[in-house]
This record gives sequence, C-alpha cells and structure tokens, in this order.
Amino acid sequence: MNGLRSELDRRSFMYGLGASLGSVALTGLLGNDVVANGTTVIEDNAKKPHHAAKAKSVIMLFMEGAPSHIETFDPKPKLSELHLKKFVSQNERFSGMTRGNRFYVGSPYQFRKVGKSGIEMCEHFTHMAEADVADELCVYRGCQAESVNHPAALFHMNTGSRFGGDPAIGSWVNYGLGSVNQNLPGYVVMTELAAPQGGSGNWSSGFLPSKYQATRLRSSGSPILDLNPPKWKSRDHQRSNLDLLSELNSESLKSHPQHRELESRMDNYELAFRMQMEVPDLVDLSRESESTLEMYGLNQDSTAEFGRKCLMARRLVEKGVRFVQIFSGGWDSHDFIERAHKKRIQSIDQPIAALIKDLKSRGMLEDTLIVWTGEFGRTPDNTVRGGQTAIGRDHNANAMNMFFAGGGVKKGAVVGATDEIGGEAVDVVHPIRDVHCTMLDLLGLDDNKLTYFHGGRYKQLSQFGGEVIKEIIA
Repeated sequence: MNGLRSELDRRSFMYGLGASLGSVALTGLLGNDVVANGTTVIEDNAKKPHHAAKAKSVIMLFMEGAPSHIETFDPKPKLSELHLKKFVSQNERFSGMTRGNRFYVGSPYQFRKVGKSGIEMCEHFTHMAEADVADELCVYRGCQAESVNHPAALFHMNTGSRFGGDPAIGSWVNYGLGSVNQNLPGYVVMTELAAPQGGSGNWSSGFLPSKYQATRLRSSGSPILDLNPPKWKSRDHQRSNLDLLSELNSESLKSHPQHRELESRMDNYELAFRMQMEVPDLVDLSRESESTLEMYGLNQDSTAEFGRKCLMARRLVEKGVRFVQIFSGGWDSHDFIERAHKKRIQSIDQPIAALIKDLKSRGMLEDTLIVWTGEFGRTPDNTVRGGQTAIGRDHNANAMNMFFAGGGVKKGAVVGATDEIGGEAVDVVHPIRDVHCTMLDLLGLDDNKLTYFHGGRYKQLSQFGGEVIKEIIA
C-alpha cells in the first residue's frame, strides 16, 4: 500500500471515529439515512415517518412581498373609525412624543362572512367565498415573524433561518420522508417571471445533500432546460455514458467517503435521466379537459399564469411529489393598496379555489396540506402622501395571517387573533418556527428528531426547537 493510499485510509478512519458519540452516529449516516425511530432505509426510497401522518404532501402558496392581513382575512372595523386620524403608538402615548406624519389607515375593502362556518373574507375573494371552498379553510391569525426585511423574512419563512444558507422546509421534508416517485424530484418550485428576493436560497438544500434541493420549473419555454436529449443521442448512448461515469465516481467515493456531494451528484444524474421519460407528459396540460382548464382560469389573462401553476401542483402531487411551492409576487403594497391588492387577489382567487375543489373531488385533499402565506404582515398605519387613493401599508412582523386547507387541519375555522387595529397578534400567538413544527407534525415528522449533523452539532428546521400549534390540527 503506497503512502498516499495509507494516508487516505487513515484520514477516512479518523473521520468516522471522531471524538464524540455524535461523530460515531454520523459514520452510520454516511452509508444510509437513519430514521429517528431506528429503522434504517436506503436513500431515495420512501421512509417511515416518526408518527402517524395526516398529510402525505404539501402545496405551499407563497405570496411574496407580504399580503396585508387587514385586506384579506382579518378585518378591522376599528381602523375604519380611525381612518386618517393621527397614529400614536403605545410607546408614544407613554412618552408624549410622536414619530411624525403617520396616520391610521382603514381598509378600502368590504368584508363578509362566507360559507357555513362564517369565515370573514375580503370582498374580492369571490371563488374562495363559495361554501365548498371556504369551509375547508383554517385561517390562522396569531403568527408573528422576526424580520421586516424582505430577504431575511423570506429566508426565515422558507428555511427557518433569517440569514440564508440553511435547508428549505421542502428539503427537510424530502430528507425525512424520501421520494415516492423515483422518476420525479421530491421538491418542486414554480415562480412568476422573476425569482423572489433571495433567489434560490429560498429553496436550497443548504447543508443537506444537494439531491434534496428543489427543482425549479421555468415559467416559459421548456420547464426544465435540456429536458429532451439532442436528436443524435439515443437513450442507450446516455445510459452507457452514465454507467461509465457512475463507475468512475464510485471508485473515487470509496477513497473519499466523506465527500457526500459526489454521491448526490451521481443520484442527480440518474434522476435527470429518469425525468426525461416522465416530465414531458406531466407538464403537458393539453391532457386536461377544457372544463378543468377553465376551472383553473387558464382562459383568462388575469388568472392564467397562477392557474397554470396551481394545476401543475395538483398534477405533481398526484404523481408523488412531496413538496410543491408556488411563489406569487407583487404583494408589497406600500402605496395604492386598494388597486394593487385587488389585482393580486383576483389573480389567485379562482386558481386556489379550483385547486381545493380539484383535490377534494379526487379524494386527495385529506392528505394534501395546502399552506397560503407571505413573509410578514402589514401595519395599521402609514404615511399619507399623494392623496387617499395612494395609501398603502408598511411591513409588520408582529401580526400576520395565513391559511391552511386539507392535510389534517381544522375545517372552517379561525385560530388566533390580532388586536383591534391589527397591529399585533394577541391570541394563540406563535413564531414562525412553530408553524414549521406544525407542518412537519402533520406530515408525521418530529422536528426534534428530524436532525442532520453539520458544523459540529445536530441541526433542525426550527433551529433550536419549537412546538406544534395544536389549535390548527383537527
């Protein structure tokens, strides 16, 4: 044995032995993923959850820019009484000092109670106001964020960390549960024309193996670049190339067992090869009936783009994709909120209602968790410039709302509350990490057990632990 080989073997041995129990446990992870209940499974196969799951998959509808809770699902009549009166915060009342030209802003929209459950909803939600949709919703009004900076807040809602670089929740879900369909990625992201602030950091696998990172479907053209091989290259040719590459990489991996990224790269090559067979049919919406396309709003310019993504999300989870995320931009309404939010609400209303109805009719809603959220809420006050029609709202981390549907959550329910002006959550108050813990719990995963050894310690989605919001769960 030459000196180099001896050094590599000794280094590999020391890497596996380490100096702590954690390092010994990590050695086992090098060969297999170990579910917290002790069952060893081969990676990329479906894994056993930690406990009985209510949901099998997630469709996360992310309204980038932060929709106003006061203009969507959390009406504040008191604000209408205070409209354009001088805003004085609690601290200002104590100190006697005011912070400038800020005024209370009442909502320009009317609200009404919808469905048998009587959930309050903005007037511009018309399709979602139908009883067979509204009575499936669980509106949560008690969430609080930790940042009012868009990129940091986006990272926080998507990865559990405000600083970027950590695995996205979809990556954690796929790490914990594995793949159902070996020919498709377990985590898929769709965006509108531009990526959200922070870009791919919102769906990165972070320190998890790169095979858990999301696959992003493009908005125009081929959904995935190079999905179809060149005409001169047959599948047999591709297969032989991959076999040779796999053989060479496997030999390298034996000498460098600590280099997990090589293994992930090999897995990704194989997945890409298999996707060439299944994805083209999956993204071909012409296979859907005209009535389905119309139900999702694909025949209208205002709803076609988001409707196409919602229909694609249904097709993806139907084929076994674990986590689908759709980003809808344009919700950052500092000005002209009446016009801007109306337009955004009308663009998503019919597609989301169609998604809920479609899943329900196929018997899929009960085990598909839908999550609608932004990165934070909006303020009850703002500076007034350009006249009343130009009024908007600033960022607010202390109060926001979101809704859930399907996947084991309560139906036709409102959980939590904000104060009378919508400035702060006051009932069933929980941070974002508890929302993450609740989503994992519905999928049968325990945040405290779903860990990965990195940087000298075991890490988890919630960063340092959280609790399940039991009031949301049916």
